[in-house]
Amino acid sequence: MTKFLLLMNHDGGKAETTMHDWDEADRQAHLDHLTASLDRMRERGELVEVQGLTWPKHAKVVRAASVSAPVITDGPYAEAKEILAGYTLIDVESEERALEIAAEQSSAPGPGGLPLEQPIEVRRLMGSDADFWDI
Repeated sequence: MTKFLLLMNHDGGKAETTMHDWDEADRQAHLDHLTASLDRMRERGELVEVQGLTWPKHAKVVRAASVSAPVITDGPYAEAKEILAGYTLIDVESEERALEIAAEQSSAPGPGGLPLEQPIEVRRLMGSDADFWDI
C-alpha cells in the first residue's frame, strides 16, 4: 500500500461562484457526493484522513531569521484558486487507484448538478518504500 495526498484548492472548477453562493439543493448534492465517496474509501480501508482548512486570514507564515527571532506574518495571500482548501490522505494499492479517487472527487456536482471538474493535485508521500530521488 502507498499513501497519497489529494490536495484541493478553492479553484471552483467549472463553477463561477463559491459554494456559499449556490442554492441549498446544489450544495447538498455536492456534499452528498463527497460523503458517499469518503464512505466507499472508508469501507475499502483506503481513507486515512480528510480535513478542510481555515481561510488564509487565520494563517501565519513563519520564516527563520539567522540573527533575530523568527519573522511571523499574516497570510499567505494568494489568488483564491491557489488557496489550499483541504486534503484527503489515502492509502491505496496503486497510483492508478489514487487517480481514480481524485477523478471521483473532481466530478462532484456543482450548480445545476453538472460535474465541477475541479482540479485535484495527487502527491505520493515519501516513505520507507520510496526512492527519494525518484519521487
